[in-house]
Formats: sequence, structure tokens, C-alpha cells
Amino acid sequence: MPESVSMELGGRQLTLETGELARQANGSVFARYGDTCVLVAATASPNPREGIDFFPLTCDYEERMYAAGKIPGGFIKREGRPSEKATLTARLIDRPIRPLFPDGFRNDIQIIATVLSVDPEVDPDVVALTAAGGALAVSDIPFDHNIAGVRVGIIDGRLVINPTKTELESSTLDMIMAGTSDAVMMVEGGAKEISEEQFLEAVEFGHRHIKDIIAQIETLAARAGKPKREFPVFLPAPSMQSFVDEAFGADIARAMRVTKKLERNAAFDEISRQEALKRVSGHRLEADVRPMLEDSRNHDFEKCVKARQEEELRTMVVDESRRPDGRAPDEIRPISSRTTVVPRTHGSGLFTRGETQIFTAATLGSLSDEQRIDGLGPQTFKRFMHHYNFPPYSVGETRPMRGPGRREIGHGLLAERALIPMLPPPDAFPYTLRLVSETFESNGSSSMGSVCASTLALMDAGVPLRKHVGGVAMGLILKDGRPGILTDIQGLEDALGEMDFKVAGTTDGLTAVQMDIKVRGITIDIMRRAMEQARRGRLFIIEKLKETAPAPRRGLSKFAPRMFVLEIHPDKIKDIIGPGGKVINKIVAETGAKVDIENDGRVFISSPDADSGERAKRMVEDIARDVEVGEVYTGIVKRIMNFGAFVQILPGKEGLVHISQLAAHRVNRVEDEVKIGDEVIVRVTEIDNMGRINLTRKGMLEEAKI
Repeated sequence: MPESVSMELGGRQLTLETGELARQANGSVFARYGDTCVLVAATASPNPREGIDFFPLTCDYEERMYAAGKIPGGFIKREGRPSEKATLTARLIDRPIRPLFPDGFRNDIQIIATVLSVDPEVDPDVVALTAAGGALAVSDIPFDHNIAGVRVGIIDGRLVINPTKTELESSTLDMIMAGTSDAVMMVEGGAKEISEEQFLEAVEFGHRHIKDIIAQIETLAARAGKPKREFPVFLPAPSMQSFVDEAFGADIARAMRVTKKLERNAAFDEISRQEALKRVSGHRLEADVRPMLEDSRNHDFEKCVKARQEEELRTMVVDESRRPDGRAPDEIRPISSRTTVVPRTHGSGLFTRGETQIFTAATLGSLSDEQRIDGLGPQTFKRFMHHYNFPPYSVGETRPMRGPGRREIGHGLLAERALIPMLPPPDAFPYTLRLVSETFESNGSSSMGSVCASTLALMDAGVPLRKHVGGVAMGLILKDGRPGILTDIQGLEDALGEMDFKVAGTTDGLTAVQMDIKVRGITIDIMRRAMEQARRGRLFIIEKLKETAPAPRRGLSKFAPRMFVLEIHPDKIKDIIGPGGKVINKIVAETGAKVDIENDGRVFISSPDADSGERAKRMVEDIARDVEVGEVYTGIVKRIMNFGAFVQILPGKEGLVHISQLAAHRVNRVEDEVKIGDEVIVRVTEIDNMGRINLTRKGMLEEAKI
């Protein structure tokens, strides 16, 4: 029989139900929050996957357009590849769940969240995250720490749980977090220069509500959960760990203290299986260890080496306050940076911190270059885009080049969030902005390096950025409950440590945060210490950025398009567009400029140079102008009749110069005075009640001579 639990959360009812839908999965939960409904199914393979030394977890987030009452656009009327939103949400589910499975678990686990209905005010992402925790809780899959997720906002200084999309527009924080009843596992969000203390208060606030949700999940699991099955867990043999500690402990300790990454990697490469086969001869554990070393499918040796590396790193950081590259725990690697790295981009920046190097190029486009977002919510347009690339050569590897993965998309969004609050509004800077960060070299914190390089590129492009934005990645090493907090972590500290905590912002506050925990969570006290250390590091980095680019460059690159903005009466829009777009197409063809018109009458003109933009602007202004009696115009003779000449004084606006008004003397034939195509100076004498315009040339020639 179906079972369900419900609770009030943020002014809406959250209901989790199991037992009716997707019953062949190991566990499933149907979650409803407002009118947003998500089904999450968790399934485990019956047998462990052979020949692997990692945990095969897959999280998928499936957007269904019917959930929003839409039919997919384009020729193919079914959903295709996941959107960026879907990819990022799948990543949000994966990150807090992965560390909570038992070490050595090798059965395939697949978690699929399918969005069935969407309330326009309720984003399905945190609903899917919570439902995933519920599906694992009621399943027979070993997962002892139940998990849930919430969104936290700050509106008018007040903390709000799961704010609506409308409320988020006025919120200074948009943060998603996940945790267990004991600790926080994951934080992801953007902010508008909030303080570290405000952020920590938001985390504590969100965690209290997470505990309430988990209590409901535990009730549901008690009523309808399956007994947990016994799954095999593949842990290294204790004899292999003892052998590695005895035979290679000193080598690992020495290699860990080599300061250069490539030299350190070379030292670790010498700790190989081939070398182990030599050293095992005559060792007291030879009988146990040699068969494992000779079996290429057995990875216990590599796992034990990594475990020893982790222990050595704990000793160095916590006991000796020393890091693999010789730095103090709060020390930042040497920084160098410059702008205008290449000549033809609209702006560029290069930021190098230790062995991490990021190049960012900025491109300015017209508003018509905005990205259209057509997802489960209302169609929106994106004016600022940050894309992040991570080629294999950046870490000295070779692998096929593919499209961006979840990590690349996630890092791009993180830097985008960090920079958005500092961008000028479209009215002040009417450009579409695209940044592309290329990772040339990586040894930790490349995402935060892309924030710094992007700040430089925007400054170099002449974008009036309000303030410099810098970022730093923090790490955590735990030994016997004692924490070692590290500033500006490198790759080894990230791989072997317990936390990756990325913090970006200005001198006045935070603009983006991302935290991932690899253990059972961390306390607020540790987070507070990490935030303060991160603040000092961020301020140091921003000072370095200011030395390179104190302020945005005056003027734009000569290769950047020029933008002109003017406002017309909305009633004039149809005149500028013309029948079938005839008028606007003529402007574009004659000037080479792009013309974008908003419904409120704002006109944005983009041109490759100032002259063509000015021409297009004058043409638009002329069309939008009202003809006024007494005004003088320079027009073109378009038609000649027996009774006078019709002169175009503005685009689409013609007036009649009667034969009696062509000259001060008597005119017998119109052709004696003007011909088609002649440029003439005329004055408006009358606009009759039918809108017809009467013109005169009398006195104009004399005035022109004067």
C-alpha cells in the first residue's frame, strides 16, 4: 500500500510518497511541493561491476516538457540532450550523495529524477534532491545517512526557506544546500555581496529545515522502507596496506614533500607495481601480497598507496603545518596576471597562480546575440554567458576532446554567478557579453582562477564592472578530529583532502559559493574558520588584480561593435519596421548595422564602426520624428505631377510642394524647377486634418544662400 508523509515548508505542503509508482526500482519516491511533482527512482545492479576501482554512481535529471504544458520546439518533437539546467541539477544530486555510500561499494547505482509537473514559482531542483534522499532511504541499498536539500534566500534582511522564483528576484542570496541530520554536505549558490556571517547564518537556518525534512523521510522509511540488503564491499587487504606502509612509507613521505607538481608526480610514479614486485621478495608478507601484485585486475596496491598518501598529508598539514609545496596553511601561491593578451579579441586576461593558469577572452555582441532559454520555466533570455574549458594538456594528459562535461558546465556557472552582480545593467551598457575561460595549466582551483581572469578580461574590454571580483578555493584536512584548513588548495590537496570550498566575491562581500564535502559533513565552526581564512585570501588576490587593472579601460576595442541606444514612442515601432520588415531591412542593408527594437520603444543599434551606427541612428530618428509645421527639411523629389512635386522629407513621409510654392516667380511647368531625385530645401506650411503635408520652397533658396 502507498505510504506518504507531509509537512509544511516555506508556506507550501511538501509530500513524499512511496509504494505506488516505479515499484520495480530498489526504491522510489514521488515528491510534490506546490504543483511541482518529481518522481525519483533509485536502482542498484544485482552484482558489482568487475574490473573497476571506483564507485559507479550515475545521477540523471530528466526534464519533460509536458510538465510545463509545452511541446518541444524545432523539427524533433521530443526531448533531446539534457539542458544545462538539467545537467547542473543532476550534479547537485550526485555531489552530496556520493560520499555517503560505503567505501568499496562497486555495484552500479542509478538515480533518475523525472520532472512530471512544474509550478512556475517552484523550481524542481531541490524537490528532486530531497526526493532522491527519500528514494535511497526507502530502498534496500546501503545508505545509512539520510539526506535532503533546501534553497535559502535573504529577502529584506530576512532568511527565507525555499523562496519562490518571484521572491528570488529581490533576494540577495540564492543558495541550494544539502545535508544529513548531523552535518552539511554541499552548498551551491550566488549572492549580492553578503557578508560571511550572513552566509553562515543562512547555512545554519537551512540546516535546521533539512533536519525537519529528514525526520519525515525517516518516518516514511520506517513505515514503508525495505530492509537493507547485504552488498559486497571491496576494501584493500590489510596485508597489502601493511606492506605498502613498510616498503614505501618513506618514499611516499619524501615524494609528498617535493614542491613542484610534475617532479612530485614523477616521484610518485616510481612507487609502482613493478617496484613493489621487487621489494616484496623476502618480505614477511610476500606469500599474501605477491599474488595480488601479479594480478593486473587487483587494484589493492594503488588504493593502499593512496591511503598512505592521505595519511602522510594529514601528518604534514595538521601536525607540521606544512603543505606539499612548502607553503603555510593560509599562504597563496605566487600570482602574475596581465591584460590584452591577444590583439583581436574585444578583451582578454591571463591569470596565473602557482601552476594554475587561465586565459579568458571577452566578446561583446548586440542584444540580439542573447541566449534564448527554453526550458520548463517561462522562456527567458540570457545576456551574460561564461563558458569554461578544461583541455587535457592542462594537466599533462592525452584524451579525446569532447563537448563540455558536467564539471566544465558547473565551473562555468560558478564563475558566471560570481561576476553577474558586478555587471552594469543593459541600459547603461547595452551589450550581450560572452566570456570563455581556457585552462592552460591546472593544479587546483582553476574555477576560481577563471573568476580572476574573467575580471581582467572584462576590465580590458572596457566593461564598466562595478568592482573587482576574486576567488579562492579552500581545503580541509582532518586528523583525529583536528582540522587543518588550507587556502588556495592545489590538485593533490583537493584529491586527498576532505573538502573543496570555493568562495568568490568582492572586497565588500560574497557573490558565489560552492562547497563539496567528501566525509560525513563538517561543522559550522569549521566553516566559520574556513570563511574567515577565505576572506583574507580573497582580499589579497583582489589587490593583485587591481595592480594589473585598476579600472575598466576607457573606450572599447576598435574591433568591438558600437552600440547606440535611443527611445522612441511605441506607436512608431511599426513605422521603423515597415510592411514586412521593408523599412528596417533597408536601414540594415544601407548601414550594415543591427537594429533591435524592444516593445517599450527602446531601440538598440549595433554597428562595426561609429559612422555606420550614427547613420542608422539618424535614419531611425528621422522615421520616429513627427513632422511639425514651420520646420525646415532637406528632402528628395520623389514624384512630379502637373500641379506640383511630392518631396520625401523623412523616411516614409512625403509632402506636396504646389506649383505655386516652387519659387518666388511664376512657374509654368514643374519640370522647369525640379526633377525626380533632386535634393530640395522646404518648409512645412500645413498639415491638414487628413494628415496631408503641404510644403513650400519660397524663401528657402534665399535663406540657404545667406
